[in-house]
This record gives sequence, structure tokens and C-alpha cells, in this order.
Amino acid sequence: MTILQQLSQAMAAVTAQARRSLVQLTNGQRGGWPAGQGSGILWSPDGLIITNAHVVQRRALTATLPDGRELPARLLAHDAARDIAALQVDAAGLPAIALGDSRALRPGDWVAAVGHPFGVAGAATAGVVIGSGPDLPEQARGGEWIAVNLRLRPGNSGGPLVDAGGRLVGVNTLMTGPEAGGAVPVHVVQQFMHEKIGR
Repeated sequence: MTILQQLSQAMAAVTAQARRSLVQLTNGQRGGWPAGQGSGILWSPDGLIITNAHVVQRRALTATLPDGRELPARLLAHDAARDIAALQVDAAGLPAIALGDSRALRPGDWVAAVGHPFGVAGAATAGVVIGSGPDLPEQARGGEWIAVNLRLRPGNSGGPLVDAGGRLVGVNTLMTGPEAGGAVPVHVVQQFMHEKIGR
């Protein structure tokens, strides 16, 4: 097996691992994009889901779990400034994602984004970290971000940005150009969860 084949298999395995904790969020519309849909991440086995605040927009949402179950999602907390929201579904024993260290990211580190761009379920895109920290160019001012050179599209919002080990390092949030996007670092999400949910 060539090095490229080994790399390809490793990358596919990382994205497959991330997809096990990927949730699709819809507002009840059907029939393709635009269908009011985005992505979410299983944060804990007891049905806690993380996504972007702009995905939720305080609407009633349905969460489609990795096993295909469709459940109503209840909004627990919402922070527009950090663009993070926490949802709850009534389920247990779910495959929560493993958390990585967003503060350890370096420019050039490989990352992958998984989500439902334009309604394509479980699609993946990959690239490298451009930079991370507060007040990055092309990112919303006043917060911390991870800038990445990969293609994010409508429907990627709220999905996982994972490192080469398949660990969550960010929540995919916005497009800033054809080959550039931004994600909320996982340590910011952890702060939000501690403040709003006590977890």
C-alpha cells in the first residue's frame, strides 16, 4: 500500500469517526435546500447537543441522530455573541464526540469539517489551520476563532471541526471566502457549557 493510500484511509477513518457524533437539525421543512437545516454535535451520551446559535434562532427543531431517529430538540441555552447553542433530546447511550485541545492548534495543522452542506448528509471537507485566537481578520470581532482553509457551505454550520485524531477542536460557523471559514474553538464551547449548563 502506498503512502497516499494509507493517508487516504486514515483521513476517511477520522471523518467516519466524526460522523458517528453528527446530528442533522431541521425546522420541519422538507424537499432539499433551502430547508432550514444545519448540523449539531453529540456533546454527551444523554442527548446534549451543541450547535451554532444562528442555526437554532430560537426555532422548534428536529434532530436526526446518527442512527436515523428523529426527535424534537429542546433549547437549553443560547449565546448569540459566541454563536453557540445547547439543545437536548430525550435519548441515552449516544456516541458523544471526543474533545480535543483547540489551544494547541498551530497554523498548518490538518483539520476536517463534517456536516450537511446544502442538505448532503454527512459530507466532509478537509484543509489546514490558518490561525487561531481573538480578533482574527475576516472573523467577527470580540471573540476567539479558528480560521481554516477549507470549504464550508450552508448546512456545515454547527457541525464538528476535528483534528487528525478525530477529536473535536471547533464548531464550524461561517464562510469567509471560497476556501476559507471560521469555527468556534472547543475551549470556548466548554466555557459556555460551564456557564450556562453547569457541565
